[in-house]
Formats: sequence, structure tokens, C-alpha cells
Amino acid sequence: MDLDSLREGLAAVDRGIIELVARRQQMVRQVGRAKQRAGQPIRDYAQEREVLGRARVAARELGVSDSVAKALLEELIGYSLTDQERQRVAARASGSGRRALVVGGAGRMGRWFVGFLASQGYEVEVADPAGPVAGHAHLPDWRASELAHDLIVLATELRVTGRILDDLAERRPPGVVFDVGSLKSPLATGLRRLAGAGVQVTSLHPMFGPDTEMLSGRHVILVDVGVAEANHAARQLFVSTMAEVVEMSVDDHDRCIAYVLGLSHALNIAFFTALSGSGEPAARLARLSSTTFDRQLEVAEAVSQENPHLYFEIQRLNEFGDQPLLALRTAVDRLHEAVAQGDEPAFVTMMEGGRAYLSELRR
Repeated sequence: MDLDSLREGLAAVDRGIIELVARRQQMVRQVGRAKQRAGQPIRDYAQEREVLGRARVAARELGVSDSVAKALLEELIGYSLTDQERQRVAARASGSGRRALVVGGAGRMGRWFVGFLASQGYEVEVADPAGPVAGHAHLPDWRASELAHDLIVLATELRVTGRILDDLAERRPPGVVFDVGSLKSPLATGLRRLAGAGVQVTSLHPMFGPDTEMLSGRHVILVDVGVAEANHAARQLFVSTMAEVVEMSVDDHDRCIAYVLGLSHALNIAFFTALSGSGEPAARLARLSSTTFDRQLEVAEAVSQENPHLYFEIQRLNEFGDQPLLALRTAVDRLHEAVAQGDEPAFVTMMEGGRAYLSELRR
């Protein structure tokens, strides 16, 4: 066969693979409905292990790389779980006949909540001066709303959110109100004032980005401001998903977030700032890269694309924010000193200390 004929044959095989994926998804939806009728959870880790085990056996029999088979089936499993999660959220229709207002709904995280609530049957209205979201009613200014919604979501910048909380305390909307801010201490006064005004208010922090499709393995932090009904309503939004809702106080949240977000952001900002000042072109370094460098570069590149004003807020407005930055500077100084002085035992101590600390993750 000539090259063109071989390529035509490959194209036919590729289409056959896609057709098989489509057929698999049809069966996945049937499985999802059966799980729902039986009251079973979406994710079954034992079944996933069996699927991957069968894939490894088949790969060896057919002369295909184990890693290729594993990667392919893991991708299909993720696709299947996402489909089943959406199916279950839509079937529950907990928002059917109810209204939601997403303030800041034209932003990235705001759009995620618009889609998420709409999938649950809510009639979603967007209030955002940046413009409308296709398929949803729009207000340029939330203050023009009568606020007769069952749910009000504040997906705005922290400084803006604080002002809105104060205004809402004056207007006392009847529905459940929550923000999705990355920090809570700058909002604590407004949240408590709203609670004191008798409003059903709580506070959420989704620990995932706006591009997230599947919520398995994802966390949503619920910061309790003393209104049990609002906490319950917020939890119910995620009950049909695979997300884990974790409850924390305001202080615990911001102290932990200083490390989980602040430190990880700072580390990556320092990483790409050091690279950009090295004089070495990024493309050249990427061609020479190692596995570790590739992984770090991927994360750093993603961080570089984020909103710098939001990331500055996360660093600046967190009252616990200095602690991880000082810890990072101290760690870099220790590392530099150990290398500059040829102190191998000190270097080994750092490595072994990290291994001991992180061993808890493996357990």
C-alpha cells in the first residue's frame, strides 16, 4: 500500500475508535441511570481498578504499551464520570421552579456557577456590567434587581464583594446569599452583619477553577457564619456531585489558604520570574527539559495566565499571608547556604525532612 492509502486506512481506524467511544458513552448513561435507581454513588473505585486491570491484560495480549492503555482508559473513565455527574445533577432538578441571581456572572467563575445552577433547573439571572451571558436574563447593575431570588451568588472581586454584602444587609433579601471569594477575613464583617440582619447567608470557596468539568476529588470549602439553614442550602447544591464539602471557620480557612494558594502561587511566580531573568529562552529550556521541569513548567505556565489582580488580592488581603512568604524565603536561604558552603548534610536534612512530611500523602 502507498502512503496515501495507509493514511486513509488510519483515518478509518480513528473514526472507528471515536464511534466506539460514542457507543461506550451510550452504555455509560445507562449505567448512570441504573446507579441512580439503586441509590449507588457515581464513582466506584473498585470497578475502576477492574477496568484498568482488564485494559492492562488486553494491552499485553495485543502488544500495546501498558501506559498507553492506562492513559486511554483513565481518560475514558473521567469522561464517563463527568457525563454521569451531569446526568445526576440534571435529573435531581433541585432548582426547578426557583430563581438565582449571579452577581459577577459574566466573569470566569461566575459563568461556571451560571452553568452549574442552570443545569439544576434554576432560572438564572446575571448581574454584571461586563455584559450578558447567552441564554440568561441580564442586569448591568445588581442594585436594579428586586432581589426576590431564592439564591444570590456573589462571584465578584473581594473588594466589590465586601461592599455588596454591606448593601445587602440594608435590603435584607429573602433568599440564600453566599460569596465564592478566595479569602474570608476581608469579608467576615459583612458576612456577620448580613447574618445579624436575619439574612440566610453563608460563604463558599470552590477549590477548583472555572474550567473544571468533573467534581470528583474536588473540594468546596463552606465557611460557617452561624446560619444553619444557609449552610444546608449550600451543601444541597453539591449533593448530586462528587465534590466534598469541607466546613471551616474564617480564621482556619485563611490560615490554610495562605499555604494552599498563597505559597503555591508565590512559588510559581518566583519560578517563572527567575526563568525570565535568566536570559535563557523558554523554548530552549523546554527542549532540554526533564520530567520534573516539564511538570513545574506546566503549572507555572498555567499560573502565569491567571488574573494578576486576583492573585495580588490573595497575597495582600490575607492577614496570614506573610507567614508562607517568610517560610519560602527562609527555605530558599537555607538551600542556598547549604549549596554555597558545600554542606551536604544540611542539604540531605532538607530532602529527608520533606520526604517525611509528605509521606503522609502516600499513607
